[in-house]
Parts: sequence; structure tokens; C-alpha cells
Amino acid sequence: MMILIIILSLLCLALLIFARRYLKLRGAMVVTCPETNRPAGVHLDARHAALTSIMGRTDFLLKDCSRWPERMGCGQECLRQIELAPTECLVRTILTKWYEGKACQLCGRDIGPINWMENKPALMSPDHKTMEWDEIPAEKIPEVLSTHSPVCWNCHIAETFRRLYPDMIVERPWKRG
Repeated sequence: MMILIIILSLLCLALLIFARRYLKLRGAMVVTCPETNRPAGVHLDARHAALTSIMGRTDFLLKDCSRWPERMGCGQECLRQIELAPTECLVRTILTKWYEGKACQLCGRDIGPINWMENKPALMSPDHKTMEWDEIPAEKIPEVLSTHSPVCWNCHIAETFRRLYPDMIVERPWKRG
């Protein structure tokens, strides 16, 4: 009976390690391609990395890259960047840091903490078009963040409606007092 409890405990621990590591490593990442010195969007094989982390040493493999299929045979030297700082390469980490301390370009409210499972903040291009960040390829994120402004979810929805249905909008300027 004691052996069964020990085995079940070890399985639960392994499952917990797998789940935490998998959730931490899944998602789009941005790395600097060693071949071009330009950003590249990659996805890790998060399941493989999580499984190997149970054994003690995490083994990283690319599942997808924005430079594939043309450069699929590359040496994947970019994995070193992910090994050194896996969460820092994640698009959601890059965006969380970028939005930190920023206010909405339209309403002026603080963006605040981001809940990536619900209404995420958006971006406004220099031509004043709002867009969600997942409309942007991962490899373009650094470039876009240097030219776009933060917009809260509510303003993004309002601006999208305004853009898609202009004939349904009635402008009523706000008057003080």
C-alpha cells in the first residue's frame, strides 16, 4: 500500500512539473535569428520541453519558425536565446512589459494588469487604425511596438465598430458643464 502511495505521489509530482512547464513555454516567441540578425517568430515544441524537464534537463526543439520552410534545415542556434531566458522570448511577456505603465491613447485610462484570457489591450497604428496584437506576426512585434500606441479593449471595440459601421455612428461631442 505504501509503495502505491509513493508511486502515485511521484506521478502527481511529474504531472505537476509537466503542466507548469508546458503552460510556461507554450505560445509564440520572438528571437533574433543568428543568420540574419533580424527578429523571427518561433514556436517551441512545448510538450517535448515539458516532458524532458521532468527528467531534469529541458530539451528545446522548434516546432515552427517564420523563416520556414525556406530555411528549415538551419542549425537552430536561436534555441540558445530561449534556453537562457525562455519566458523573456514569449510574445505575451514582451507585450506585458510594453503595456506596463502605459495609458490608452484614446481615453487616457491606464491599461493596468493584463488578463491574457479575457479582453486584451490592442494597438493603434500611425494611421489611427486599431488592431489586436494577435493580428501581427510574431516576427513583426518589435517593429510594430516601436510605431504603434496602446489602446484599451473598450476603445478598440468602439473604434472597430466605428470603422466597420460608419453609417450607424452619431457623433455627439461632449460639452463641459
